[in-house]
Amino acid sequence: MHLDKAKKRIAKQVKKGFHGYPLVSLEYFGKDDSGKAPETAATVVISFTEEEGADPQKQTFVSGGDAREDEAIQSTLLKIIERADAKTVTEIEGISILNEY
Repeated sequence: MHLDKAKKRIAKQVKKGFHGYPLVSLEYFGKDDSGKAPETAATVVISFTEEEGADPQKQTFVSGGDAREDEAIQSTLLKIIERADAKTVTEIEGISILNEY
């Protein structure tokens, strides 16, 4: 699947808003080396919550570049969303800072 097509289909799911469970959430992370907001998201975490109050199942994908522009990762995220039959898809805006300990 093409990168643009996968990104558009994910964005369309996000725009629908909350429609119940199962819920899939996406959050992108980047490294903070300079004290400013990261410009590239090397990591994406996808969380699946089957029902309200349940613990989410999480899976992490790491890219050598920007995960938002990685065709394989975006296509995989879309397949996970579709196979989970998610009624709600959320995406945390921007890039969160990845703190490595």
